Amino acid sequence: MQSIAGSKSSLTWAVHISVVIMVVLWLIPTVGLFVSSFRTADQISTSGWWASLFPAEQNVVARAADPDENRVADGSTFIVSGNLFDGEDKTISVWGTSSRAIDIYVAGDTADLGDGETITVQANGDYEWRGNDEQIAGRGQRVFATVTAQPEFTLANYDKMLLDESNVEGMAKAFFNTLTVTIPATIIPIVIAAFAAYALAWMDFPGRALLIACVVGLLVVPLQLALIPLLKLHLGIGIGKGYLGVWLAHTGFGLPLAIYLLRNYMAGLPRDIIENAKVDSATDFQIFVKIIIPLSFPALASFAIFQFLWTWNDLLVAKVFLIDATGQTTVMTNQITDLLGTRGGNWEILATAAFISIAVPLAVFFAMQRYLVRGILAGSVK
Repeated sequence: MQSIAGSKSSLTWAVHISVVIMVVLWLIPTVGLFVSSFRTADQISTSGWWASLFPAEQNVVARAADPDENRVADGSTFIVSGNLFDGEDKTISVWGTSSRAIDIYVAGDTADLGDGETITVQANGDYEWRGNDEQIAGRGQRVFATVTAQPEFTLANYDKMLLDESNVEGMAKAFFNTLTVTIPATIIPIVIAAFAAYALAWMDFPGRALLIACVVGLLVVPLQLALIPLLKLHLGIGIGKGYLGVWLAHTGFGLPLAIYLLRNYMAGLPRDIIENAKVDSATDFQIFVKIIIPLSFPALASFAIFQFLWTWNDLLVAKVFLIDATGQTTVMTNQITDLLGTRGGNWEILATAAFISIAVPLAVFFAMQRYLVRGILAGSVK
């Protein structure tokens, strides 16, 4: 009985476990990127994102306030007081006045700086710096401390990346440039491929089988082979580097998969519907618009997901056909590449930029993923 078709396999539990493991492995970096995008630079450098909800211990360097503006006379001495952390929720465990000895004092101790100059630091960061007129001058006294910082989340990273127009790292322009590239580069090949797929699936004309074979062959052609010849063609006909050129390039590179996917789906639609429409005197265009397109929506949606994700995450085609010297048409992938080269130590900025980049593809995928499997499997079985 176990070999009867349709019976439930005894290894179903293994399949479920495998799926759960793959989902978890996929979610871990995404969740980590999302959490890190709301953390400060100090928190990222001292603890992993998985510890973001718990207090973390870190070494910090703080400086007392400017003595020239904040000192107060107390007899023959001067006092500068305040808080090392400007009210942030941090607790000092040990501290020091030298980078070579950051743990020689505990919270509440008074450090002797010589010649009567002292500084007292409390656990919450409050300090009192005392000395004579010559000592309490210049820059504020540095304090090296080991502190326990409470969990902190901030929107400052997103504000810096998207809203600060004076910030050269702003991603807003690159974000809209990427939308300008991706939306037309997704719609144009779908429109062209839908007409071509209908013709290859339901219209009889000489050379149809040869065209189908050519489409299948183009699926395995590396796009790198066509980059330079295509760019020379664009320059020769006056398109140059710009949005039109990158739209045409993405359309050309995406058409083979689109035609192949849609043709397989349309060829699997019931023949009776098409023949009945022709008996009722419907033209091919009317059949295509009123019957084929509504029935082919799962395949159209599945290709739209592929094309949108590929175009949104593309760097190579944008580098060749779009990026100019002024940076006015830069896309997000190129912007993040520049950040990796110039701001490699600012992990909070990189995490925010990366999550902004993947947020839109994630939204598109989850909105249309129910059509993905139906579109991919269409035409694979009879």
